[in-house]
Amino acid sequence: MFQISHIHHVAIICSNYMVSKHFYNQILGLPIIKETYRAERQSYKLDLKVSEHEQIELFSFPSPPERPSRPEAQGLRHLAFAVTNLDQCVTHLQTHNIPVENIRTDELTGKRFTFFADPDNLPLELYEQ
Repeated sequence: MFQISHIHHVAIICSNYMVSKHFYNQILGLPIIKETYRAERQSYKLDLKVSEHEQIELFSFPSPPERPSRPEAQGLRHLAFAVTNLDQCVTHLQTHNIPVENIRTDELTGKRFTFFADPDNLPLELYEQ
């Protein structure tokens, strides 16, 4: 039987590796598992720990094409992070001059959430647990 136990990783291709590395590691606080430079591809691969089982793989490539549009482009719509204190996270992002949308409440679950963007305008969500 085909059975998935959890998401292992989400891969993100960034336009400016150092800016995105700082954002995900220093601002969002995701610990670095491993950083690899692949000379033959002129590409970095940075593995970041989200939880015991989940990771973000941050890639850099020379001249990657831009995302077609946001947020309704076909494909991945956004990446959501579970948090325990949404207000504290919003304040932290705002102290780093990261614009955050107004907090909303999910009409189906009653949980609070908001959106912000990474340095490449990838839509990110904070979902309060």
